[in-house]
Amino acid sequence: MREVNYENYFWQDEEVRLRAIQTEDWEGHYYNRFDTPGRRLLECAVELPPTVAEAKSFVEQNIDFSNPGRMMFTIETLQGVNVGGINLNHIDERNGTFSIGIQIDRDFRGKGYGTRAMRILLRYAFLERRLHKFNDSVLEGNEASAAMMRKLGCVQEGIRRSVIYTNGKYHDFILFGMTKDEFIEKHKDLLFQG
Repeated sequence: MREVNYENYFWQDEEVRLRAIQTEDWEGHYYNRFDTPGRRLLECAVELPPTVAEAKSFVEQNIDFSNPGRMMFTIETLQGVNVGGINLNHIDERNGTFSIGIQIDRDFRGKGYGTRAMRILLRYAFLERRLHKFNDSVLEGNEASAAMMRKLGCVQEGIRRSVIYTNGKYHDFILFGMTKDEFIEKHKDLLFQG
């Protein structure tokens, strides 16, 4: 197979690339399930012990964008190192709203990979899919995700009080949002790339 020329590729920036999930990605999904604090912030619960069968099934269900309700991507460095996953979900075509889920592997957090991947996927949602409003929520105490939302230009729109029960108490959801116009204003440098 020929080497791919990524010079003008939409799905990347100067450090990360989004790609379709591949069969071998099951292993990353499996090992990430052992990061209980990280998974609690993502799933808002303690999950049952991971299994290889579940990890392989997850990949099969989401490979090649075959799940119509959620577009799953693997985040990798330009050198091909898998650093996490991201997905476009809760797409409401009628109202133009959507959410994004993201997990950066423990060893790669705090390096900006998540913010970069989010910018790529937001650009796709707003400028290619004609979606209008990004809505998401962050579990109370997830300071890294809240900081990323603010860095991206999201506005804190409110708090849903005491809606998640985990680790012996109720927690709030912090609600964030951003419109297409707010994204364009904040990220003018991304327009018409790739």
